[in-house]
Amino acid sequence: METGTSSISSRPAAGGAGGRPKDRAARNAGIFLLLTAAVTVVMVLARVSSDTDQPTLAESLRAIADNTAIYSVAGTARLLSGLTLIIASWYLLRTWIVRERMGSPLVPWLFAASGLFTAVSGVCALLLAACPALVALEVTYVNGIPDVKIPAIVEAVYNIRWVAGKAGFSAAGVSLVIATRYQWKVGGILRMVAPASAVLGIAMQFIWVDAAPLLHPVIGLGFLLWLLVIGPMLATGHVERLFTKIAGASSPD
Repeated sequence: METGTSSISSRPAAGGAGGRPKDRAARNAGIFLLLTAAVTVVMVLARVSSDTDQPTLAESLRAIADNTAIYSVAGTARLLSGLTLIIASWYLLRTWIVRERMGSPLVPWLFAASGLFTAVSGVCALLLAACPALVALEVTYVNGIPDVKIPAIVEAVYNIRWVAGKAGFSAAGVSLVIATRYQWKVGGILRMVAPASAVLGIAMQFIWVDAAPLLHPVIGLGFLLWLLVIGPMLATGHVERLFTKIAGASSPD
């Protein structure tokens, strides 16, 4: 989460001693970030089990056809992770921290974009899994060498899935970099999280570099851990209490 400048006089007093009411939007955002982490775990496990990331498109499509059920689970989980991230972003935009400009709305908007791209990627995966006839590749032979004919629509859906998945991950990384400045300024445990957010956000841009495949699982695990740290902090009200302190007021548990 983030912080910046704001007019203290515009904040409603509640909860006694000039405090604030509990920010349900922030806490709901934390819950949906945790749900995003949970379905992401399912997606990763199913994707690894389906073993569809093969060296060539033809081999990947054959693997999808051979592992339709588990690949469908991965696609469904990817779709759900995108939707839960969009919902979390909607709640983040409704927090007083963002509405009162103590934090830039860019972070939730980028998370929403990430969720949208991820959901599109999930839909494409489900389309591939739901149409086994489309991935039943026609094999012809030219001078005794097999020549695989891939339908253009199948290749297009596969490529959209690939690009959308990477764009979603990249957008989430940019949001982490932007959040770093505000996490540092608000202090507390968020100041300790800030350097990790900056490094992770930059590292997430390597998703576009195919030459760094060994880094991708490590970076993905890092983002999952980030969700598991920030999600509970939002859900329990810890983040809003930190922001309330720098605003010179107190917030009830």
